[in-house]
Amino acid sequence: MSKKPVSGATPATSLLDQAGLAYTLHAHEYDADASAKGLQAAEALGAPPEQVFKTLMVLIDKTRPACLIVPSNKRLALKKVAALQSGKSASMMAPADAERLTGYKTGGISPFGQRKTSPIMLDASALAHETIYVNGGRRGLQCRIAPQAAARHFGWTVDSIAE
Repeated sequence: MSKKPVSGATPATSLLDQAGLAYTLHAHEYDADASAKGLQAAEALGAPPEQVFKTLMVLIDKTRPACLIVPSNKRLALKKVAALQSGKSASMMAPADAERLTGYKTGGISPFGQRKTSPIMLDASALAHETIYVNGGRRGLQCRIAPQAAARHFGWTVDSIAE
């Protein structure tokens, strides 16, 4: 695990500070060419991939956005996500649309402090860990936080959404 706490305000960290939730920030070398950014982050942090979560933006029925938080070593179960969001289908959001909606660059999208709010779902496997890493609001910045506390405070849906 990375022992390199860092500082740096982002909309994500500002929201967490405002909420009074405990977290630590961990910087890592961001590799823009990595095919799996979440796995690259886990390796750079020296953390187990099942404890480093990626933030993915999807569209339900091509119109309704949703934010999904899943382990870096798993794939998103799109059909299950659609059903849980009372939709018929779910598809990955185009990167430019995700950036416009969230206010973050891809590779740095955080579930915290997004420009426009959308339903957030956390994979249930997160609850097996005391803390998980999620993006802190910029490329190469991870936020280590207790998933139960974040889900409860922000009203996230917790379900099995990864395969």
